[in-house]
Amino acid sequence: MNGSAIRNGPPRRTVLVGGIGVRSAFGPGLAALLDGVLAGRPTFVPVDRFSTAGHRTDRAAVAPEPARLADQLVSVLAEAGALPDRPDGAPAGAPAGAPSGAPEELLLALHGDRRAGPVAAEVAERTGLRPRVYTGACVAAATAVADAAALIASGRRERVLVAAGYLVEPDTFAVFDAGRALAGDGAVRPFSLGRQGMLLGDAVVAVVLESVPSLHRRGGRNPLARIAGWARTGDAHHVCRPHPAGTGLARAVRDALARAGARPDAIGYVNANGAGSKLGDLAEAAALRTLFPSGTPPVSSTKSVHGHALEASALLELAVTVGVLQAGLLPVNAGWQHPDPDCPLDLVLDRPRPAAPGLALTLNSAFGGANTALLVAAA
Repeated sequence: MNGSAIRNGPPRRTVLVGGIGVRSAFGPGLAALLDGVLAGRPTFVPVDRFSTAGHRTDRAAVAPEPARLADQLVSVLAEAGALPDRPDGAPAGAPAGAPSGAPEELLLALHGDRRAGPVAAEVAERTGLRPRVYTGACVAAATAVADAAALIASGRRERVLVAAGYLVEPDTFAVFDAGRALAGDGAVRPFSLGRQGMLLGDAVVAVVLESVPSLHRRGGRNPLARIAGWARTGDAHHVCRPHPAGTGLARAVRDALARAGARPDAIGYVNANGAGSKLGDLAEAAALRTLFPSGTPPVSSTKSVHGHALEASALLELAVTVGVLQAGLLPVNAGWQHPDPDCPLDLVLDRPRPAAPGLALTLNSAFGGANTALLVAAA
């Protein structure tokens, strides 16, 4: 978003979360995801869908019997309430024809390889939606959410669908393993001394973002949450490493707060990027210390239980954050062993912490210094 958009202050129109569909290693549905996250139960198991021989680890957060990615994307779009019935009476998302109703905008975050195009084309054929594809790695879905929110807040759209999917596969697994980015001990330990890296995870998610009139036209259901602010920034520091002071990430949070018309002390929970990377966690902790010099709000990274779903991570973590606001419980930062003096954060440890945060912040960062910040409020 450009600077003028930020200086204009809060959005002119409210951006609501009208529906969510999820498939994760915890199983189908937001309830299963939230139950697993609040239980602090990591889903990392030995991968059996391809050979991991010769790799440093064999662990990932994988569903036992994954369906095809296109099938799962259509399924979560339907679960989120994004697909109207077909004129021939067939269920929403069934092949052989487009559904009825006004065209919807679909922002689709997919892994940026040769399969992205065919998956997007199949989803378009089966749903009648015309996707715009985002492939910006770990911030792809959050970038799509920011674009969708801007379209609705400005009055250019009434309803935008954001979907994202990544299923753990051998090529990316091998690349991250060769780069020593995966945790050799088979656990993700964000902000903990002794952390060894990240682990990959399955996630397919759809979120309906819409205006108040759009929600009312769809039957007046209560929204799940409100997107209060959003921003994205770049460090321009290094092709892989984040800026050690977390300057770009801190700027993203400030810009999101400016858009929301809120102060840092309004944030009551941070769902951190926290991938378990030695340098990444240090940079994020530095950014949070800059933003909250008197002490951070409660912080946890739910990647510690559901893994890193690359292009789908930000949308999965947005779904978690919405669920956290509804439950009034903050999830634990699982895998933590010992305090890291360079990560002096108020981590949620041992058990979920009761809270009713005014605003929850969900953060994501990617290679190349890309950062996103989304502020979520209870509806």
